[in-house]
Amino acid sequence: MRILPLLTILLSTVSLRAESLLPPNARVAVIGDSITEQKIYSRYIETYLLACTGRSDIKVFQFGWSGERAGGFAARLENDLAVFNPNVATTCYGMNDGSYTAYTPQIGAEYEKNMRAVIAGLQKVGVKVMAIGSPGGVDPDFFTRPTIKGEIYNENLAHLRDIAKKLAEENKQPFANVHDSMMSALAKSKAALGKEYGPFGGDGFHPAPAGQLLMAQAFLKALGFDGEIGTITVDLKGECAASSGHAIIAGKGGSVTLESSKWPFIFDADPKSAGSNRSILPFTTFNQDLNRLTLKVKNLSAAKAKVTWGSQSKEFTREQLEAGINLAAEFTKTPFDNDFAALTAAITLKENFETLLIKNLVTHMRVIAAEAAEEPKVAAALTKLKKKLADEHAKPDANVRKFIKPVTHTIKVEEIR
Repeated sequence: MRILPLLTILLSTVSLRAESLLPPNARVAVIGDSITEQKIYSRYIETYLLACTGRSDIKVFQFGWSGERAGGFAARLENDLAVFNPNVATTCYGMNDGSYTAYTPQIGAEYEKNMRAVIAGLQKVGVKVMAIGSPGGVDPDFFTRPTIKGEIYNENLAHLRDIAKKLAEENKQPFANVHDSMMSALAKSKAALGKEYGPFGGDGFHPAPAGQLLMAQAFLKALGFDGEIGTITVDLKGECAASSGHAIIAGKGGSVTLESSKWPFIFDADPKSAGSNRSILPFTTFNQDLNRLTLKVKNLSAAKAKVTWGSQSKEFTREQLEAGINLAAEFTKTPFDNDFAALTAAITLKENFETLLIKNLVTHMRVIAAEAAEEPKVAAALTKLKKKLADEHAKPDANVRKFIKPVTHTIKVEEIR
């Protein structure tokens, strides 16, 4: 008799794993070089955390700095993070640390030393969870540095990946394998779309949205998200049902109207351009891993049925619908599109402000840090200024949250005779 309660506890623990690495009131710092400062993968991460998890207690701040190496961030870490006080961080260094040359033990040793300093610094300021990311990769068809071929530089970056993984394991922190996530999808996409397809950007290493989605995928998986957005069940002969985050407003006769506080992640429109994150989906597992909004249909008497979700309709077999279809993967137009776009636009404005805040103001406070340590009045003024800047950052963050709201949508299932 004791087995059943124990099994219930275990299953509950597994179901909570999607958010187990993000503590209550998570404050997530997204840290890296110019690839981070592009504010694309950071935006994808922030949008996912705010819209797709159903949580309202998460805040995000991006700290990207163009041209930076791990040692550069280690030097500004304590000063710059003080304006946000994160307890979670993602790091993505290595592209510049590789020095755009072939790998040498000296390059690896310098990267390891500086990444150790970053990890120690994050621990010192109170970061409990850090997704330690590897560098990404370069696209040999677009990476045209005269001093080194893309294939050779990818070997260098793979060495740095292994060092980042080692450090994550040593510190019992999650490892985000950005390099392999990107390189695997690059090979598959090139085989299908040709050499002119450039998910890693026009220069081969500043990723386009397609490549940036792969980066976000690696970090979100490292942070423990299981991708369960929700399950909706339509019973043609009975009651409709929905999982947590999706409240049924009305449901009968093959139609269900819901109010959803957990959104699916929405993609750009173009299925072929690297400037659209949708274009990389056939070559990666983003939807399977992180974006499952499942529709199941019971008691279909016909062999096929038409499913209408918002303005788009698609046909599926009875077997597909009984097993469950992923609405987020199957439909290119959704009832969430406008709300998702509005939220993304607000996050873009906020992250743009963060770059200005850090690079133009906060980082320069290091100049008077020594004086503040010796002069109480200077220290008090510096503390007051940091508080003021944090208050200013709270304004665009509050604006972002205006766009996070339940979305009402209807799913209709019609048998095809």
